[in-house]
Amino acid sequence: MKTDFKIIGFDADDTLWVNEPYYQETEKIFCELLSDIQTEEIISKELFKTEMQNLDLYGYGVKGFVLSMIETALQISNNKIEKPVIDKIISLGKDLINKPVVLLEGIQEIVEKLTKSGYKLIIATKGDLLDQERKLKKSNIEKYFHHVEIMSDKKELNYQKLLSHLDIASKDFLMIGNSLKSDIIPVLNLGGYGVHIPYHTIWTHEAIKKTDNLNNFWEIELISEIQRILDL
Repeated sequence: MKTDFKIIGFDADDTLWVNEPYYQETEKIFCELLSDIQTEEIISKELFKTEMQNLDLYGYGVKGFVLSMIETALQISNNKIEKPVIDKIISLGKDLINKPVVLLEGIQEIVEKLTKSGYKLIIATKGDLLDQERKLKKSNIEKYFHHVEIMSDKKELNYQKLLSHLDIASKDFLMIGNSLKSDIIPVLNLGGYGVHIPYHTIWTHEAIKKTDNLNNFWEIELISEIQRILDL
């Protein structure tokens, strides 16, 4: 079993700290704001559709989410939404940015142990640059990471550029994350290694079905199990 990875990469949202539950909570309040216009199911469906249409323009993160909420509110109300509702949506976005950073169970201990064991750690995550930098600072674990990469997307080309920047071969890279689609599959396709830690909630855009023919791959329930994989 390979354990001599030169670099171990961590996704951030819902791998290091809580994220998606905050978005779901915000979306629920957004739907309640517009409940006199449409049902929650239809509002959520239209919001997701708008988000997907806007990804290439806004990328991932809170700001794109807020703009998509405003656009959705205008669409389903035939541009009749009142200013106080728009103000509330903007306020929801600011509240989302200011949510506390809650580390997931065992993260503090494992990044400290991996660092002491000689592994070089990085963060490779999507999202808004300022927001992710803010969360990392609040997390108090920034000191354990050699490099932080805020990626516009997480496809094979993006990871290949990252590996080239880090000057390592894919076989020397282990990626840890909660999304098979973004964190694991692209790295495996490049010849790297992946550890999947499913989170109890996941954004619909990131949800894919796991196949049985994955190589260089482990799935664990708790981050502490990485010690078994690495023989720590």
